[in-house]
Parts: sequence; structure tokens; C-alpha cells
Amino acid sequence: MKTEYDLSKMKSRKNPYAAKLKKSVTMRLSEDVIDYFKQMADEKGVPCQSLIRALL
Repeated sequence: MKTEYDLSKMKSRKNPYAAKLKKSVTMRLSEDVIDYFKQMADEKGVPCQSLIRALL
């Protein structure tokens, strides 16, 4: 394996997975709902946003 590679001659191409990337959205939720999901996420040992994303 070479210690360095010359990438200047490479052609660029579009990411074929770009359409499947996550998109940021804003949702307004009451504190009760947020607390509920935080508690559920703590019990399951997963991040809160990951839990909400899985349930959506």
C-alpha cells in the first residue's frame, strides 16, 4: 500500500444515497410529551431522539 495517493485526477460523482439522508425538522411538543419520551428512552437505554424516530 502506498503512503500517499494522488486524488487530484479522480472524477467526482454525486452521492447515490443523498436522497436517503436524514432531514432536520422542528416539532413543538409539550413538556409532558418530552418528559414521557425521555423517561421511556432512559428505561430502554437509547437516546431520546432515536426512540422518537423509531416510533414515527
